[in-house]
Amino acid sequence: MLEWWTYRLEDFLLFSPRVYWRMFELANAAFWPVHLLTLAAGLALVLLVLRRAHRHSLWVALVLAALFAFVGWSFLWSRYAVINWAIAYVAPAFGLQALLLLAIGGAQGGLAFDRQDIAGRLGLLLIAVGLVVYPLLPPLFGRPWVSAEVFGIAPDPTAIAALGVLLAASGGLVPLLFPIPLLWLLLSGLTLHVMGDPQAWLPLLAAGTTVAVLALRRIAR
Repeated sequence: MLEWWTYRLEDFLLFSPRVYWRMFELANAAFWPVHLLTLAAGLALVLLVLRRAHRHSLWVALVLAALFAFVGWSFLWSRYAVINWAIAYVAPAFGLQALLLLAIGGAQGGLAFDRQDIAGRLGLLLIAVGLVVYPLLPPLFGRPWVSAEVFGIAPDPTAIAALGVLLAASGGLVPLLFPIPLLWLLLSGLTLHVMGDPQAWLPLLAAGTTVAVLALRRIAR
């Protein structure tokens, strides 16, 4: 029996790239035209963040909570966990993120969208990546349009856009909302890397950029 240190990441991959991307195709076919609703929700998030009104924070939290709960159940638990048993332990984290969003968004001073610094502008950029860039990626990587990852349907664009919203937010409890989407993007990026997919850099770059901004913000304080 091989010792554990002789294993490589590739040895833990339980599915082929074809099976992985087929999963997105099936999810898109099953939930269309819900995509239009989730994208509309994403646009509403952008408008609410740009208006920088504290009274909108609960609505932002409600929208994000609903999307995290939906993606955690409909994609991670119902589909991804079928081809990767480890995801059955990850999917509940999306439910926990939804609960945290509701708790913090409903708390007095929990979320406020009053940032006009570089973090806020970067946050808007990440939201754009999740809403606009991700659905346009398939042809760039030689995949059919039906495998597109759409905000509110697939986990990566949902997590990236959520990080964008959080970077644009302030509040003492906001840091509690970063770990789950960051850890998901790390896991997703590593999975794509092991598959040899060139798209792996995107979730890793989004997570790394967010961590760098948070570190610089802490140093500035």
